[in-house]
Amino acid sequence: MTSPSIVRTSTAELYDAHVLKNYARAPLTLVRGRGTQVWDDAGKAYLDFTSGIAVSAVGHCHPHWVAAVQRQAGELIHVSNLFRNPQQGELARRLVQRAGPGRVFFCNSGAEANETLIKLARLHGMKKAGGEEARCFKIICAQHAFHGRTFGGMSATPQEKIQKGFRPMVPGFAFAEINHLASFAELIDDGTAAIFIETIQGESGINPCTPEFLAGLRQLCDRHNLLLMIDEVQCGIGRTGRFYAFEHAGITPDAIGMAKGLGGGFPIGAMWVAERHAELFQPGNHGTTFGGTPLACAAALAVLDVIERERLLEKVTAQSGPWHAALRQLVADFPQQVTGVRGQGYLVGLQLTSEPGPYLAALRERGLLAPSAGGNVVRLLPPLNATPEELAQSVQILRAVFAAKR
Repeated sequence: MTSPSIVRTSTAELYDAHVLKNYARAPLTLVRGRGTQVWDDAGKAYLDFTSGIAVSAVGHCHPHWVAAVQRQAGELIHVSNLFRNPQQGELARRLVQRAGPGRVFFCNSGAEANETLIKLARLHGMKKAGGEEARCFKIICAQHAFHGRTFGGMSATPQEKIQKGFRPMVPGFAFAEINHLASFAELIDDGTAAIFIETIQGESGINPCTPEFLAGLRQLCDRHNLLLMIDEVQCGIGRTGRFYAFEHAGITPDAIGMAKGLGGGFPIGAMWVAERHAELFQPGNHGTTFGGTPLACAAALAVLDVIERERLLEKVTAQSGPWHAALRQLVADFPQQVTGVRGQGYLVGLQLTSEPGPYLAALRERGLLAPSAGGNVVRLLPPLNATPEELAQSVQILRAVFAAKR
């Protein structure tokens, strides 16, 4: 009796047949990672400066992270938020230690963290209006912002490519110009509850808020009894050389949304809210099934361990200066192709003079993975433990690509 033949289907064929086509994926199948490198299914190695879009903060398969996740997976994975678990309590303590007196809500993603911020603003507005709903709920955001793809997040994201096909949006959002304090002040009225902003706009092209602008927003919020809510989903968790990017401005927000690098590759999001506003959330008015599981929190605790033990904040600060200088030299040497370098620490954008797609393909061919961002920008997001040699290697590959396309 003959056995049936085995039909082997490639990963590309499986995607073509069964995976929703909502991404324009690169023609690349990744199968293994270690540190700052990943390998494809043909065995080719790449320097990964995508980092899962700022997720793999301590690189791929860091031994301490792997051991922590393996240990926790053998002890307790999920119990729901109907009960306490030690890992969630300890992670909350360490995040409060970083952010200041307050409380933490755990969820699964940046979009969920930002939805929690939007709900917090609604609750604050209702309190400000003496308990009346739908009277004080406006949230002022920045033009070109990106706060997620849920309906609340999309409504706070004034980008046609994000909103098209999904209107009508959630009401209550207004938009002002980043780093233009007067444009924010002009939108404040009796119906305003909060200002919501990314410290560094990531998806729209790496556009940082200036320290003076953030300090001005803090003063506006204090003057008008508004919440200052900061989206640190992409720029937080050490990416700029401080644990939170807003720390460079010397301010303290009323609430912070975070995710991405927090779990080092395991899905987790969180919202910190200052103690004076924490009572706005009461039992029953917000929740999540999977947020803050023992396994997710163990992964995040391992990320914090590595950041602290390996002094990664100090390393990002020290190493990013020479790296940025080498990237700026590319602007001087190839002005017809790249016109500027923006960002801070290990969140950097190269402003190109043309569409980045061909450049990203050429970088892949030479062994460097990097994503694009809005406005013809190549984004560079190395893991926080990338070495000076790896940073220099990324510049060498970029230089070779620009030289070949001169």
